[in-house]
Amino acid sequence: MALIEVKIPPLGESISSGILAKWHVADGDTVRKDQPLFELETDKITSEGTAEVAGRISLRVTPGTEVKIGQVVATLDTAVSASAPAAGTAPASTPAAASAAAPKAPAAPLSPAARRVAEETGVDPASIPGSGKGGRVTKGDLLAAAAAAASAPASVSAPVSAPAPAAAPTPAAAPAASVPTAAPGARQSRRRLTPLRKRIAERLVQAQHEAAMLTTFNEVDMSAVMALRARYQDEFVKRHGLKLGFMSFFTKAVVHALREVPAINAQFAGDEIVQNHYFDIGVAVSTEKGLMVPVIRNADQLGMAGIEQAIGDAAKKARDGKIALSDLEGGVFTITNGGIFGSMLSTPILNSPQSAILGLHAINERPVAVAGQVVIRPMMYLALSYDHRLVDGREAVTFLVKVKQAIEDPSRLLLAL
Repeated sequence: MALIEVKIPPLGESISSGILAKWHVADGDTVRKDQPLFELETDKITSEGTAEVAGRISLRVTPGTEVKIGQVVATLDTAVSASAPAAGTAPASTPAAASAAAPKAPAAPLSPAARRVAEETGVDPASIPGSGKGGRVTKGDLLAAAAAAASAPASVSAPVSAPAPAAAPTPAAAPAASVPTAAPGARQSRRRLTPLRKRIAERLVQAQHEAAMLTTFNEVDMSAVMALRARYQDEFVKRHGLKLGFMSFFTKAVVHALREVPAINAQFAGDEIVQNHYFDIGVAVSTEKGLMVPVIRNADQLGMAGIEQAIGDAAKKARDGKIALSDLEGGVFTITNGGIFGSMLSTPILNSPQSAILGLHAINERPVAVAGQVVIRPMMYLALSYDHRLVDGREAVTFLVKVKQAIEDPSRLLLAL
């Protein structure tokens, strides 16, 4: 019998431990090579451990246990035939049964987020086509299938193994799995703080304690950007295969404003001020585990399509639990959009050690005065929180005005005005 140890893999120099949140296999299951085995939560990212070889697994750690990098959490008996059925499958009794069962296997392993959605909604991933890379069934595929099943007539057979919720989840909806089920009649319930949530709490308190944080506000007329999107959206989608969103406009506007007001693109490092001469922009993404800020590298060198692609890829990795530590490091400025949840106004907290963060909010039609007349325009409030130790009020206000001007007249971006 040849035993292979399953160890917690290294995730970065700053990560030494984590919580083994969940096993995807049971003790004694036969697993295949590269099959997801467990989910590991750390104070920065959530990652997935996979099998290096095929074999029968013996678990050594229970879910919820804190584990160290390099710790052995299971063993794999490679003497078990590689052709043995994987966990959760049964051998076919006849060739016909085997051929009928073959389509049930997904084209690629599910991500942790997609697996949770499948468990919560009852949607069978093998019953729907995957839109991800290599035919992978994504979280979005499962949510769409659940929504379709919920709205389908009772006489139509939907591709699910259990009833799905009546309403499709929205980005603002909290995942059902993150809230513990209370016992009947219980007034409270408790759950363990995840390392990521704990780290988020520490960083937010640290930012408030260490920085002289102040927020300045402005409002922006979104008419020009909305008209531009409406005019070129179809052509943009045909050429690039993705939609033109608002975030690419704001990313471009932020890069433009950072060039005009370089004090915003700086940070403290002990007794020194570090001036950045690059434009790696963080975009806050809400995930099931908490808020993450993947970084769009060299945003100044990307076109609108490149920015949209980078944002989409980073957001997908974050929500699928595939984000790497390197994806979150090195940003010089952060954009956060509370407007997708309906926020009208807020004061975002700095993403230390950055010196400023831009908060976007909901777009609402409001009466405004234009050329002496009252007109209805789609308006958005902008909020810039900044470290007053490094950034003066004049610079903060100027920066926000530059963003406003670029959004209200996007041609200024082309002319660098």
